[in-house]
Amino acid sequence: MLSACDGYNKLLKSTNYDLKLQKADEYYEKKVFARAAELYEEVMPIVKGTEKDENVHYKYVWSEYYMQDYILSQYHFKAFTRQFPTSPYVEVCAYMSAYCYFLNSPNYKLDQTYSKNAIKEFQSFVDTYPDSKRLDSCNLMIDQLNQKIEKKEYEIIKQYFKLDDWKATIVAVKNYLKEHPASVYNDELYFYLIDSYYLLASNSVPSKKEERLNGVLENYVKFVDLYPKSSYLSRAESIYNNTKRLKEKFNNE
Repeated sequence: MLSACDGYNKLLKSTNYDLKLQKADEYYEKKVFARAAELYEEVMPIVKGTEKDENVHYKYVWSEYYMQDYILSQYHFKAFTRQFPTSPYVEVCAYMSAYCYFLNSPNYKLDQTYSKNAIKEFQSFVDTYPDSKRLDSCNLMIDQLNQKIEKKEYEIIKQYFKLDDWKATIVAVKNYLKEHPASVYNDELYFYLIDSYYLLASNSVPSKKEERLNGVLENYVKFVDLYPKSSYLSRAESIYNNTKRLKEKFNNE
């Protein structure tokens, strides 16, 4: 082991770049990716602009990927597509750029920047390569990422509602419904919207009460139309009936 390490250290100090490239390829084939990446990185400035340039970069970025450095490999997969736009490897590198974002996507409770970046990259890939054999996997991962983002936003709205922050609930639900019109949480969120308008109206000054009561009535109608079999229907109907009584009382004052 000591002899092997000593030999590798001498190789790093060597100015024989042909030998370094040869050994890098050998390490790559043996799946010793840390050493392969280190040697490819040293060789890249030497082969820049030559016929070896593309292949060295390609193996270098895959070495990073196999070392599970997904942040750095995402960057270099993307860089490869820009540096070698006519390469036969450009499609797979574009896909891997998105996939590395996907692998970095955390639990839904955490920040979802990587998830959003992955969706953008996958969508860009789908638009660029509409006939790719990888489309099904792209669409599957886009769905998984969207579900994660929806879950996080849904939990935030629930928290607003539990904290009696009805204004924030109303704004957040409206934004959610626009961004996720087919979400599995939408009937529940419509109920939160109706209830938030009602609770806000019940605690409003007279100048804002009618507008908020109307918010209950308008969204109840939409809710019933969209989700006639929702488990929240009876509770929403009760709020609707209370709202009509409140509005009638308000108009008679």
